[in-house]
Amino acid sequence: MELLLEAIRIDWPVLLPILICSIAAVAVSIERFYFYNQNKRDVVQFIHRLQRELQRGSLENAQLLSTQLGGIIGEVSEEGLRLLAEQKGDFSRSFDITASLASRKLEKGLSILGTIGGVAPFLGLFGTVVRILITFDVLAKQGGQSAEVANGIGSALIATAFGLGIAILAVVLYNYFNTIVRRYEDDFQLLKLLFLSFSDDRQVDPSYLARVERSV
Repeated sequence: MELLLEAIRIDWPVLLPILICSIAAVAVSIERFYFYNQNKRDVVQFIHRLQRELQRGSLENAQLLSTQLGGIIGEVSEEGLRLLAEQKGDFSRSFDITASLASRKLEKGLSILGTIGGVAPFLGLFGTVVRILITFDVLAKQGGQSAEVANGIGSALIATAFGLGIAILAVVLYNYFNTIVRRYEDDFQLLKLLFLSFSDDRQVDPSYLARVERSV
């Protein structure tokens, strides 16, 4: 414990960037946990209900289901139904744009975690190298025993330990959040396949189409 406090007191300039990285990683992680939790939905049940409404040819009820579902899945579904109602010739490309924009919301902040995961070990190594150089310089000028050398090197390695710890945490969270993003993207593809299966030879209620056009 004394070694840790001593390292913080002496090496705070090189430990500060690692501390900033740790705060950024925690902040991004909390925000992403909250965002994904707020957008969590029962997609399987929703798609089954949506499929039944589309089989009945009721785009209005399907739109209502999407609105009631809410979240990012509901938003993508609503936009997909709007594109379906407008009977665009290239529905697939238009829906892909919608899904890509939604994916950007899902991936927000993840690049920060990826960067921290790659940079933090080097920051720790940099701090260790600087501390060792300072220790050897002091020992060369003042002389010292092996115990003092060991204490200086031990203090120097704390920066590496901090850097590795933050990097491991950031990489684990980055991979975990990316797994969640891929699941959402799979859900987008399920919606796309569902809409494409009903995009040909369908009859759209003119009154519903008029309401869609007024809402755009």
